[in-house]
Amino acid sequence: MTQIENVMREGRVFPPPPEFSARARVKSIEEYQQLYRESLDQPEQFWSRMASELHWFTPWQQVLVWNEPHAQWFVGGKINAAYNCVDRHAEGPNADKAAFLWEGEPGDTRRVTYRELKTEVSKFANVLKGLGLQAGDRVAIYMPLVPELAIAMLACARLGVVHTVIFGGFSAEAIRERVNDARARVVITADGGWRRGAIIPLKANVDDALADGACPSVEKVIVYRRCGNTIGWQEERDLWWHDAIAGVSDDCPAVPLDSEHPLYILYTSGSTGKPKGVLHTTGGYLVGVYLTSKYVFDLREDDIFWCTADIGWVTGHSYVVYGLLANGATNVMYEGAPQHPDFGRWWSIVEKYKVSILYTAPTAIRTFIRQGESWPAKYDLSSLRLLGTVGEPINPEAWIWYHRVIGGGRCPIVDTWWQTETGAIMIASLPGAVPQKPGSAGRPFFGVSPKVVDRDGNPQGPNQGGFLVIDRPWPSMLRTLFGDDERYRAQYWSQIPHVYFTGDGARYDEDGDFWLMGRIDDVVNVSGHRLGTAEVESTLVSHPLVAESAVIGRPDEITGEALVAFVTLKGNVEKSAELRLELIEFVGEQIGKFARPQEIRFTDALPKTRSGKIMRRLLRKVATNDPSLGDTTTLEDISVLARLQEEEE
Repeated sequence: MTQIENVMREGRVFPPPPEFSARARVKSIEEYQQLYRESLDQPEQFWSRMASELHWFTPWQQVLVWNEPHAQWFVGGKINAAYNCVDRHAEGPNADKAAFLWEGEPGDTRRVTYRELKTEVSKFANVLKGLGLQAGDRVAIYMPLVPELAIAMLACARLGVVHTVIFGGFSAEAIRERVNDARARVVITADGGWRRGAIIPLKANVDDALADGACPSVEKVIVYRRCGNTIGWQEERDLWWHDAIAGVSDDCPAVPLDSEHPLYILYTSGSTGKPKGVLHTTGGYLVGVYLTSKYVFDLREDDIFWCTADIGWVTGHSYVVYGLLANGATNVMYEGAPQHPDFGRWWSIVEKYKVSILYTAPTAIRTFIRQGESWPAKYDLSSLRLLGTVGEPINPEAWIWYHRVIGGGRCPIVDTWWQTETGAIMIASLPGAVPQKPGSAGRPFFGVSPKVVDRDGNPQGPNQGGFLVIDRPWPSMLRTLFGDDERYRAQYWSQIPHVYFTGDGARYDEDGDFWLMGRIDDVVNVSGHRLGTAEVESTLVSHPLVAESAVIGRPDEITGEALVAFVTLKGNVEKSAELRLELIEFVGEQIGKFARPQEIRFTDALPKTRSGKIMRRLLRKVATNDPSLGDTTTLEDISVLARLQEEEE
């Protein structure tokens, strides 16, 4: 039996370590099942109890009003996300506890306590108020990963101003599109941000986006001084952050807001058309991220939590800012690239800050695998007690390496499945209760009711692949797409009637553990065989010489579609025609001859966004010699594309 079959078919299982379970919030599978059943069978009782752990100015009258596809949670309740994330802790015994331990890429550091966070959030909220912003107005935030990004978000939340954070890697065109769709009155940015030793010209990108009146809704641009680089300036429009807050009062009471008051809009790419403005509201979202942070990561008072995601993505919203701060946790925030100045940077941060929980992407793990074990071996990682993954299904071999090399064989791993649209984690194995299986996302979280169905909505049995859907509302779900409710209905609630359509393929096994099989648009039809590219990728990386792979389909006159695999090799392994043939046959042996890639291209790196996702869209362009690459501004390293295009076939 092959290595990948051992992991995925024989079912290698890692029970929670007894010493971990003994101290965990949920200590056994029976306790998990009892809470899960209550959350489905008695949802009003369950969610009332959980929501009561947060601060409400006014209690709700009804837990849920559901008019498909629109949900209202904690109806009539008044709440404020900033109050729950900041004031509750700043006014109690944890006032001087660190909210953020921040490290800039050049090496500068800051420690921001909850008391200091309240002061800064209140002052900046007064700045926004002084500009005439009121509850319901929109603000766009385009900043590097500095504490002021979280401060700006929380200042908006304090007033009921709706923020839309734009990832710092986006181009001027992408900024313009998002600012105009949200009709933002103010843009908050910085002169620049550090990445891979260079300055990203954030203010210049904003200037380009707003040039010639292209964003007529924008009245002011607030600029945080980060890098000291030279920038353009418009006296009537622009103001420095430090000038704006100088002398401003730090007294700014949090506004009691309706539970369904919009908290933020976050734009996520659609397969076609313009980006979708996912709208999250306050009460249900905060309950969802608070609860998942507490239970999925088994948070304790003394934990040092590091989610490596950029706040420009939903993972950063939920598990750098709102979920963790609502729990009063200490968060590590790192501005720069994982390989700057070398591949020891992340592990030096774990050692320096004694990180106890690390939450990152499988793509990052595979990148580190390629560099070998010598980098993490240089650092003391003994502070780690829990590991997590997010962003895409983790292949079993990466799971095993992460567990063994980074976790020292002692740390449970919570692989988490969720989406921008879901707001919070939906599927994960609670670390003290549920055995972990490499490659599986585990069990549904409380209140989440996932099903695997065929295209007609018929339930599938164990190990029968199908579409992952969710058949009941949950608190942190998106409420609509901003300004486009019809698209919301069509995309999420009309594919299969009366269920939320995730767009992901999945199966579940005999134990009820879910296995994600990738996006349904990552399915290739080769000679009538429907293949998930994730399955082929997982097989390739199980080969002892392969570090990472990405598989795409391209048109083929004979087979309809053909598989092209882009492969990076481990360490100093030399590429060769013999190895190329060996890998093609290896896939055939593991899955079947029909799954053999028509072509394997060796490459030293794959094109990835700064959040670590492989840009398969660009790989399809390379594989088909299509010169129209489109927007590449989110690429971590643009030179990767040039090298791919030069690669000899």
